[in-house]
Parts: sequence; C-alpha cells; structure tokens
Amino acid sequence: MREVTHEATGPVRLDASDIDEEYGDIAVCMCGLSDDRPFCDGSHRATEGEEPGVRYKYEGGERRRVNLLVED
Repeated sequence: MREVTHEATGPVRLDASDIDEEYGDIAVCMCGLSDDRPFCDGSHRATEGEEPGVRYKYEGGERRRVNLLVED
C-alpha cells in the first residue's frame, strides 16, 4: 500500500505533444514521486527495496521510514 499526497487542484489534459518520442507512449505517474507530474520521470525506482507493511516518506530524493505511534 502506498499513501500519496497530491497538491494538484485540477486535471491535466493530454494531447499528441505529450507522447514520448523514444517510447511512443505517455507514462502517467502512479507513485506520486515524479517531479514532472502527471508524467512519469522514473522516480518510482526509488521505491525498490521497500519492505511490505512499512511506511516510507520521500523528500528531496531521500527515503526514510516513518514510525507510527500505536496507542493501546
């Protein structure tokens, strides 16, 4: 599971100028880490090696574990 906070306030309309010349497609970011949102810039590679069930926060290209407080 990934929790993503977005700052966008509206949709982005895609057109033919958005097609990647090298790959011939449009890659839309699904991880929330791209600096070129809504487009994928490969930033998702930073998530490789994440442990299941652990929450992470990504800031400035750095990954850190988030410790959750559990109350009884």
